[in-house]
Parts: sequence; C-alpha cells; structure tokens
Amino acid sequence: MAPPPGPVSVDEALRDQRTRSTGVRHVTEEPQSASRSTGESAGESTDPTPALVPRPHSLRVRPGEFWTVGPEAGVSGPVEVAALARESLDLTGSGPGVELSLADDSGLGDEGYRLTVDDNGARAVAATATGLVWAVQTLRQLLRERRLPHVEIVDRPRYAWRGSLLDVARHAHPLPFLYRYVDLLSLHKLNTLHLHLTDDQGWRFEVKRYPKLTEIGGFRTGSMVGHNRDGRRDDVPHGGSYTQAELRDLVAYAARRGVRIMPEIDAPGHMQAAISAYPWLGNRPERQLPVRVEWGVSRHVLNARERTVEFVRDVLDELVDVFPFEFVHIGGDEVPAHEWLASPEARERAAAERLGGPEELLGWWSRRLASHLAGHGRRVAVWDELIEQGVPEGAVIFAWQSGERVSLAERGGHDLVAVPKEHTYLDYAESDAPDEPLAIGGGLPLSKVYSYRPPKSALGVQGQLWSEYLPTPAAVEWRAFPRLAAIAEIGWTAEDERDLTDFERRLRGHLPLLDELNVGYRPLR
Repeated sequence: MAPPPGPVSVDEALRDQRTRSTGVRHVTEEPQSASRSTGESAGESTDPTPALVPRPHSLRVRPGEFWTVGPEAGVSGPVEVAALARESLDLTGSGPGVELSLADDSGLGDEGYRLTVDDNGARAVAATATGLVWAVQTLRQLLRERRLPHVEIVDRPRYAWRGSLLDVARHAHPLPFLYRYVDLLSLHKLNTLHLHLTDDQGWRFEVKRYPKLTEIGGFRTGSMVGHNRDGRRDDVPHGGSYTQAELRDLVAYAARRGVRIMPEIDAPGHMQAAISAYPWLGNRPERQLPVRVEWGVSRHVLNARERTVEFVRDVLDELVDVFPFEFVHIGGDEVPAHEWLASPEARERAAAERLGGPEELLGWWSRRLASHLAGHGRRVAVWDELIEQGVPEGAVIFAWQSGERVSLAERGGHDLVAVPKEHTYLDYAESDAPDEPLAIGGGLPLSKVYSYRPPKSALGVQGQLWSEYLPTPAAVEWRAFPRLAAIAEIGWTAEDERDLTDFERRLRGHLPLLDELNVGYRPLR
C-alpha cells in the first residue's frame, strides 16, 4: 500500500518499510550491540577480508590474527587527530596502542596513509593530518568487539573531491544533525559537505547587515503535502536559521574530521525568500512576495540594479568570513528570464553591458559575483547552466543535468565536479515500487549509483540530497545510505579496483557499524 502523502507520512513510511524489511520497529530505536551486529543476522560474509568501505588501494590481512584492544591502550600523535582516535575507538588508556605519525611521503599525496596492525598495536603514517584522519576512520571500520585484525594497508584516494550536498533551505534540518552528518561523511572518507543554505523556500544563513533575511525569509507559512504537482499544502509554519557563530563551530568541527564545508548562496534565481524579506531586490519592488511554499522553480529573480549586486556582495562578504574553504557556490541554475524580459530596467542593463538580451544577465550576474569573490582569494562553483552563459574565470562547473552535460563541461576544458542527476541525486527513490516513501522521482537503485564512471579529468564526485521530500533527519539518512557509501567508493577507489559484487559483500559487513551508530539506512534487498 502506498504511504499517505505529506511530510509526516515520510517518516511513517520509513518505519513501516524498515519493519517489513528488517524487523526493526523504528529507524531511531536503540542500536544493536556490536556482538549481535557482526553475526549471521546482519548478513555478514564469512570472507576473511575486512569489510572496508570504500575499498583501500592495497590491503594485506592475516586471517585469524587480531590485536585485542585492552583498557590500557592509548593514542599518541598530533593532538586533534589523537583526540578523534580516542573518541572514535573509545580508547581511554595511557599505554601503547595506536601511534599516529606525520612523515614526508610523496607517494601518499595529501590524503593517503599507511596503516599496520599487529600484536604491538596500530601504527599509521601520513603526510598530512587529513591522511591520519582517514587512517583513524579505517581503524573505526575494522574495530569489532574490541579487536582489530592484523593488516597492512597503503591507501590513497582517486579523486580530490568526494562529497555530499545537503539542502537545508527547503527544510531547516537541526544543527545537531549537521554535526552527525559530518561524522558520517568522515567515516566514509568523504571530504566535502556542500551546504545549500538559501532558496525560494527559506533563507538559513544569518547576515548581520540584513537581519530580515532570516527574520522574514527564514520562515514560510506552510509546506506542500504529497507531490508538488498535486497542489496541496498544509498550514504548518516552517523555518529556522543558523547563526554565524554556530556555523563557525560546525566548520571547525568538520575540519578536525577531514571535511571542508562549501556554502551555497544561490543567485540570481532561487531568491524568492530574499525578495520576500527585501522587496527592492525584485523586479517588481512594489509587490510583497511571500516566502515560497510550493516546491519547484520560482519565476521571481533578482533585478539587475547595482544596489542589488551590492546586496549580494555584502552577503558574500559575511559568508566568506564564516566559511574558509577555497570555493563558494553561487548557484546560477534554473533562472527564468520572464521578469527580465518584461522589465525595461533589465533590458537597459543588458544593452549597456552589450549583452545579446536580458536572458544573458545570468552570465553577467555570475561574472560580477565571481570577480568579487576573487578579491577574497576565493573561486566560485556554479551549476552547468553557465556553460552556455559564459563560465566565470576560475570557476568549477557542477554538471548536474545529465551525463552529457558532464561530457560537455569536460570538452570545454572546465574544472568540474561530476554530479549527473541520473546517478548522484540521492533524493530520488531507489525504486518505483508503490511502498517507497514519497520522493521527487524514482528508479535510482544502489547498483546504478555504483555503476557511475566519472571522467578521469574531473575534480571528483558527490551525492545530492535535495530536501523538498526529506523533511526530517530520518528521511535524509534513509535516502543517503547505503547509496552514499557507493558515492564514497566511486570517489576513493580506482576504477579498475571496483566491483559491484565485492562492494555489496563488503557493504553487508559494513552495515552492522551503521546499526551501531543508529543510522536509519534503507535495508538492502
């Protein structure tokens, strides 16, 4: 039976489907014990090879030989990584145990590591603290019932960019969940959180110069019930925002776990929440727009006045003070030109800038913002609509519309992150079955995600979680896992070392750890 529509019904559908698939009564129930999780009921293979996800570059294991992590075991190494190891491995002793060392090893690159476990404990060497973080996460995955298998691992990633987009604009997910999500990214050696902070349906980033962005733009009067196409809505107010101090703390927390955070402020489209707060940003400033309740694309976009450009620059000035990452995403996707075409001001601006018409104001906007951010030493990320509009200098293209758009960006010689929706949009349902929880679309099973082959020239790959139909953390985790583990392996493991059957075997051995962490993943079929 299909789940009833609406934001609440999504969680109800998750509980119902997980009960039928696994016998678990609720996706947020108490985690299973480690001893139960590693048994036959979890579907773990008897293969002696450790169930590591993503698969390491080189692994030697001595079957049947383990180091028992006793209460005296401690950690030595760089302060912050050692603290992460103590927390992740639950090490409270002060004796020998886990040794973390930095060494000049050009063969490991910025994120590689060497790891050995034997009767004397565990020893990890890396050229950077980030490499040591990934060694710690490998130990976290290896640890079962206070034992670590004897292994020798040499590991390094294939791509430098491995991440996940999390949309907190359509639904304002609670701050503690963002910390949890960072932990889950780090566990899978995903090094980038793309945080989509603003959209037509909500503005989540505190801007001190423009407080109405969160006071007004951060709240809407309701949300859609069921599919957007059905046109039904509730009357339940929704909103919230994050202060700059909260986001700075999140950035610092993520950095200690090897995760950098790229913020996205979408412009000049997807700006109805901002226009609601400050009507003078719009093309009809006499009209008071609400924060958008419907999903989909608003026709209301920023005007092309210099004052409005200055407004976005002001926002970006505060944004870069919070987020130190080299890249800032400025959107540029799904920008209808209707208002510009109807606006004498917009037509005059286009003519003054010697553009082919008001439609080309998208490229003009993106170049203006990219130039401003370059003054801060930052590069912009943009969606692939900018390929036709003129990619700003130094920009990286996020090619999302299809695999052909990825190829087009590659042929154009652009830096790119490959995010084609048919392989990486994890808010899509895994199947078209009638008992699937509500989703924007379907037909993206784990096997199809894993089958993706990004171009060698790409900076990397990431999985997208747009939140129109993901109103709660439970819904995000259900859609993200285990498919985000497949994204992690695509980004980390060399293509000729990847195999779906082997991945699924290791994944079944990895799921008990997700059970231990109480991750509400979609059960394997």
